[in-house]
Amino acid sequence: MVEYRIDRHSGVATYVQIVQQTKQALRLGMLQAGDKLPTAREVVEATAINPNTVLKAYRELERDGLVEARRGLGTFVRRGLSTAPADSPLRAELDDWAVRARAAGLDRDDVSALFTAVLDEQFAVPAAPAVSTEPAVSAVPAVSDTLTARVEREHPQGDPS
Repeated sequence: MVEYRIDRHSGVATYVQIVQQTKQALRLGMLQAGDKLPTAREVVEATAINPNTVLKAYRELERDGLVEARRGLGTFVRRGLSTAPADSPLRAELDDWAVRARAAGLDRDDVSALFTAVLDEQFAVPAAPAVSTEPAVSAVPAVSDTLTARVEREHPQGDPS
């Protein structure tokens, strides 16, 4: 079962955090079709938020076709979003990169900004679609190399800044 963590200082609406965390759990395969979401009461007890906030998040997930409320039974996952399971080799590579970035002195915001910049570059809409005969996975080392080069350029070994 998913456990929601609410960050009251993030500036993101609480119900949106619940929606985002549920979708992340679906993408990572932590939630699958048929799984039951925590009841509004359970979420309220764990997070001290208003039950209407939980219900609003669940209604949005229902509108997206991801969950369904069953009267008297709870809210259940209708379909997953899993494309990269939590135990994927790609996740392991990303985890290794994050360890190197942290060792190089980057904090969470630095890593987030760097990763977002690379995502924006890699997933930008191309002017003309290019057709590649290479498997999609071959792009991962290039992303990893790009991130590693940026970390090393911005925080050379021995540079405490």
